[in-house]
Amino acid sequence: MEDVLITIDIELVGPEITACSQACPFLPNAITEDSFDLESGTSTSDSVSIVMDNTLSPAHTLVQIMCQDHKGLLYDIMRTLKEYNIQISYGRFSTKPRGKCELDLFIMQSDGKKIVDSNKQKSLSSRLRMELLRPLKVAVVSRGPDTELLVANPVELSGKGRPLVFHDITLALKMLDLCIFSAEVRRHVIGDREWEVYRFLLDEGEGLSVPRNKIEKGVWKI
Repeated sequence: MEDVLITIDIELVGPEITACSQACPFLPNAITEDSFDLESGTSTSDSVSIVMDNTLSPAHTLVQIMCQDHKGLLYDIMRTLKEYNIQISYGRFSTKPRGKCELDLFIMQSDGKKIVDSNKQKSLSSRLRMELLRPLKVAVVSRGPDTELLVANPVELSGKGRPLVFHDITLALKMLDLCIFSAEVRRHVIGDREWEVYRFLLDEGEGLSVPRNKIEKGVWKI
């Protein structure tokens, strides 16, 4: 038998598709709403503490972070500092009991100066706190008669998405013994940031036997 040759033509999307991807009318509030107010948010909580100090180094601002360890922790911190155009000269990472970790980072602005402006300190602290408390947004919602899992993560300024998200979600669903009927990923502009949103339509079979909050928690833990 002769070999069968299949050709596929791939075209770049047009502006009408790009405009569609920037709108988010079908995303639930759990995905579209902001977790914290960057202007009024405090920089401490039960699980995250962020302290800035300009007295311990003549050339750097010291950022001390105490938080719960999670997968991608260093990535979330580095990505946030990169968005603020902050450079890290050196740092120290240590683990604590009950899954806690502590980081000391000596940082400076792109001009080589400390962060002395109190508004900049407050904005950076609040953003770090938000990213460490909720590195991903997770929601399980009804889509007609079906159940849909949505996971959103912010896109880097370079245009790259968070690594291994699809792998981690499918692994979490497998551990919960849940099947996937369909999956897609699109990018949406939510507020002033671009987000990568993963949508999984779950195959319920005889009915969804796993509670929705357990699905969300399972995805979070991965």
